[in-house]
Amino acid sequence: MSTGGKSERISPTAYATGYFWYRHGLSHPALATPEGERYDRIAGKLMLAVRRLGGFSLTALMLARHRGIDAVLEQAIEEGRVGQVIEIAAGLSPRGWSFKRRYGARITYVETDLPQMLALKRRLLEQGGLLTPGHRLEVLDALADSGPQSLAALVETLDPKLGTAVISEGLMNYFDPATARAVWQRIAAALRRFPHGAYLADIYLRDRPTNPAAALFGGLLQLFVRGRMHLHFRTVGEVEDTMENCGFTQTLVHPAASLKGASEYAPIRGGDAVSVLEARV
Repeated sequence: MSTGGKSERISPTAYATGYFWYRHGLSHPALATPEGERYDRIAGKLMLAVRRLGGFSLTALMLARHRGIDAVLEQAIEEGRVGQVIEIAAGLSPRGWSFKRRYGARITYVETDLPQMLALKRRLLEQGGLLTPGHRLEVLDALADSGPQSLAALVETLDPKLGTAVISEGLMNYFDPATARAVWQRIAAALRRFPHGAYLADIYLRDRPTNPAAALFGGLLQLFVRGRMHLHFRTVGEVEDTMENCGFTQTLVHPAASLKGASEYAPIRGGDAVSVLEARV
């Protein structure tokens, strides 16, 4: 996962999460890299320490967020509301391959990231024979208001008659509040081009008690990625107000317990921290 901005290096977290999805049976072997295996082993030791110290499972959190977003996207496709998907900062996520394998020509799936990450993803998908018609990889800078690498330019290449979803997973907490709001405004503006638009993302509410072990892991992660992590919302009301101010017309917050595939992780401390945001225009 890349976040836009000055650096285009592929982060250790992008490699590690790519291998994490593979290790948990959600990804294809072609997307499992030697670098990912190495970083996932390091991250796994930290996650185990967090679990032992405070009973907080980051494994449950990550699986709940990934499968929760999948569940909301799946419902939107099955109901005919979405026929095109844009995933921002897709990294080595298996979602594009997985959804194209399931839905084929029913959807166009566009994975986006910065150039270096996207080049790696393209090479791995091509080597694995996993790229199919309607599965696109496009360079995108989520922080760009305009220009060829902006979201505004990308949506111009899609079918304006089809409902479209924009997804971000594990991304927005890297952005400070002002930057995050600017990204959400760009997404809302881009989705207004289509008859139905939905933005899907993982969110975490600050009104929950802080787990000391999870806070420690968060601090270590900030050192790892050389940046601060941000929790943007305290309550569901704050989510709704922020999304409305950013240009969305309807906001749904789905707790993990309410979502197919994610509900099995909701009883686990960590999995219960996850909600999936569905903001519509």
